[in-house]
Amino acid sequence: MQSEDLPNNRPNVILILNDDMGFSDLGCYGGEMDTPNLNSLAEHGLRFINFYNTARCCPSRASLLTGLHPHQAGVGYMVGDWGPEEYSGSINHHCVTIAEVLKLNGYKTYLSGKWHITNDKWHVNDAWPKQRGFDKCYCFLGGASSYFWPKTMVRGNESLEEEIAQDEDYYITDAISDNAANYIKTHANNNENPFFLYVAYTAPHWPLHAKEKDIKKYKGRFDKGWDTLRRERLKRMIELGILEKNWEITPRDPREPSWDEASDNEWEALRMEVYAAQIDAMDQGIGRIIQALKETNQFNNTLIMFLADNGGCSEEVRLVWKEGKIRGGSARRNTRNGESVKFGNKPSITPGPENSYVSYGTAWANLSNTPFRMYKKWTHEGGIATPFIVHYPDYIQKKGEFRRQNAQLTDVMATIVDITGAKYPETYQGHETRPMEGTSLREVFEDKSNNKGMLFFEHMGNATVRDGKWKLVRDFPFEWELYDMDEDRTELHNLIDIYRERGKKMIEAYREWADRIGVIERDKLMLIRARKKPTRFRRWLVRFGSRFSNGIAQWQKIIKKRKRNDNR
Repeated sequence: MQSEDLPNNRPNVILILNDDMGFSDLGCYGGEMDTPNLNSLAEHGLRFINFYNTARCCPSRASLLTGLHPHQAGVGYMVGDWGPEEYSGSINHHCVTIAEVLKLNGYKTYLSGKWHITNDKWHVNDAWPKQRGFDKCYCFLGGASSYFWPKTMVRGNESLEEEIAQDEDYYITDAISDNAANYIKTHANNNENPFFLYVAYTAPHWPLHAKEKDIKKYKGRFDKGWDTLRRERLKRMIELGILEKNWEITPRDPREPSWDEASDNEWEALRMEVYAAQIDAMDQGIGRIIQALKETNQFNNTLIMFLADNGGCSEEVRLVWKEGKIRGGSARRNTRNGESVKFGNKPSITPGPENSYVSYGTAWANLSNTPFRMYKKWTHEGGIATPFIVHYPDYIQKKGEFRRQNAQLTDVMATIVDITGAKYPETYQGHETRPMEGTSLREVFEDKSNNKGMLFFEHMGNATVRDGKWKLVRDFPFEWELYDMDEDRTELHNLIDIYRERGKKMIEAYREWADRIGVIERDKLMLIRARKKPTRFRRWLVRFGSRFSNGIAQWQKIIKKRKRNDNR
């Protein structure tokens, strides 16, 4: 970008990420939630229709913040250390974060919210935010926890656990919003340089924790049930112009009953009411962030981007999770006043208050991802398609429009570097940095073609290649599927047997990409993990897994066939 193409003043940048929200939950994408502040950003900015994350929280965060594929940044799976560098569970020294890049270019940098890209959230290390470019941070280091008394909260490198325990009104979504707004106000009073602010909400990730007043707002809104609401949402999405009329809605997940056949409908509706209240609280907080920008005369010269880290989450919280989640740092045995926390998805446990640990489950995740297949963890559209809203009054002239160009997380770093005029370093703190993988979306903002090539994704063996209108996708360990996304974005008509040569070409391209960035096939990765953590079961896998033609992949295939109906 030439200097004459830059805005008169370098823009502030706010990057907002939320956690485990479906593609169509927001009001401006067709959902039932009241999200007036995000709706306003969309109406005066741009909405992307074909923007993709990487299907899971921590890999998405690693990719978003570094402009690399998650394996290149060190988070190829989750935040556990699986041995190989690509699967260390912490962002490495071959990458730089957006904060590190912009700080080198004169920006002040702030974080308020979830981090989740370090394999050690208990001891200060060089993968914590303050060590990765953020001047100030109010941060949740883990993956999920109580909204009322979260673990692993820090300010800078200092624990906030005792401080939060004394705050009877604490709610993490509000705290993230209010700290972000305070950073904006304080910055305006003390700095002439622009700022970068990363706001990473835990909402609406389980557990379903929300304030009573927000839950009451949604009383009765989901009483029609998931079947009717999916059809109504589909209609709104078509009317908005988000979906094409010829795309079929996917069937209800075959593991779930129809709403009329479901039991405990009142409790089921309440789960969705709490989930909606979590999103509502986030939108209220975004409104306070916007107000802080306006009060300090920074709104027009601030680039705001909003997206989700993966699709709606189908995970059902089970009692057997309890000890593992407590040991792993996400759950607590007791509330702040000593009451025992009730763990599991069953009607005897009321979602919402601090003494519960519940998720909203598969059927409601199916609604969240309307009209798509699958969920968080998979690379079908339900797992990787995200709303992506861009708002920048000083630059975006065509307001309220949709953008249908293909794009992904790696493009965010490239776009920020481009628009701010920042220089991306070839080395940082004595380490060579990998070049950015993404492409700037500046021309896409202007509705010009970005001539994007193939997009690639991999998580836990689930993988995708997007090439123009074509999408190759695999639900590991099953066979590759091929879809024409112009005609069938809901992925219901597999064309792999008709377009064999195209499929073969895309599979070959995927393998070249996977080799280049360090993807290890899931069955091989499981064997590596088994050797590193040789419990009795894993020792069995190490000893006998290689005797099968595809090792653990064959074992997983058998288990999957037993657990679910493959007729999707």
